[in-house]
Amino acid sequence: MDVDDDARTIGRRLRQIRYARNKSLRVIAGLAGISKAHLSRLERGEVALDSRAQTVALANALQVAPSELTRFSVPAPGNGEGEAVKAVRRALVAVTRDDPAGQVVPVDVLRTRVAALVAAKQACEHDRVGRDLPELIRDLHTSMAAGRDVEELLAVAVMLHVQGTQSWLGRMGASPDLCWQAAVLARHAAREHGGSEVLGLAAFGAANGLLDAGDFDTALAELDAVTVPTITGEAEQLDGMLALSRSLVAAADRRPEDVEAPLDYAEELAARTGEGNAYGLAFGPTNIGVWRIGISLETHDHAHAVSVAEGLRPELLPAIRQAVYWAHYGRALARLRGRQDDAVRALRRAERISPARVQRNPFTRDVIAELLSRSRRDAVGRELWGMAYRAGLPV
Repeated sequence: MDVDDDARTIGRRLRQIRYARNKSLRVIAGLAGISKAHLSRLERGEVALDSRAQTVALANALQVAPSELTRFSVPAPGNGEGEAVKAVRRALVAVTRDDPAGQVVPVDVLRTRVAALVAAKQACEHDRVGRDLPELIRDLHTSMAAGRDVEELLAVAVMLHVQGTQSWLGRMGASPDLCWQAAVLARHAAREHGGSEVLGLAAFGAANGLLDAGDFDTALAELDAVTVPTITGEAEQLDGMLALSRSLVAAADRRPEDVEAPLDYAEELAARTGEGNAYGLAFGPTNIGVWRIGISLETHDHAHAVSVAEGLRPELLPAIRQAVYWAHYGRALARLRGRQDDAVRALRRAERISPARVQRNPFTRDVIAELLSRSRRDAVGRELWGMAYRAGLPV
């Protein structure tokens, strides 16, 4: 596809599709429930389109999948389906064809390799994850097919595909369909295993995949289909993460009456567990705060998001969640008068921790584009232009 500078933000991709559909601003704005003037500003990149709810509303108005708005013909340098993502895709295809072509490996060795991979992902060592993941997928599924220690291997497979495969692919800008393929493998393994915590972890992955695809009803159904008895600290942490997912789904689905109760429940659990990391989920009071920021971004309560962010200590979190904290904080700051320079600094901190979190996340990219449209040629402006360049935005 030829380079098209006008399709490197969600808003400009939206305009491209609207033109192809031969629809007017007035018609699409009306169907999406926003003003014609606001839609025009979105398309020009003057305002970021930075929430799932609004993206889904506009996608529905255009009769396309939300992913059609959030994918770009010209990604950031090294973005999209690089060689590592392609290798993971080939491994997943091989598994679905029942021909993983790996090695039979003892379950204890596989468990250790999966734990190391999840730890590398949490440390934002994305290159290492991409290097190790394809062979690990093949070896794990080959070992499962050999018929030994199957129950234990099924639990390992759920952990790998939710906290390894699906999570890493999403951060690498892979297609939603490929991410969903990993979630489906986790669901199949969890159902065969049957344990409540294994089913809960698979539901967490599936729900978040469906949330990103804009299928809020099915995401909620996935969450409601599981019950995790909170009889251990690890189970409490997992149940808390499922509650956070319920709250985020409600916010994205524009059901404000259902947002606070699951957040309050998660905080009750966190008061007992403290800062934890069961299943690589980093559940605890600080991460709940990061989720609160994300939920406030969904509801466009940017002042509240900033207030929550400024009361947290992100250094208590694994690096991958620190990057999310700084990216969320930067997105919220960008919408407050007089805080644009602070927004750039926050986004730059996120990029230093995890370049993929800034360069490959469509909502963060759109906020950078919005800031760029009104930036100054000072030191902070140069930082912003550098981020925009690395994100593949026209500068």
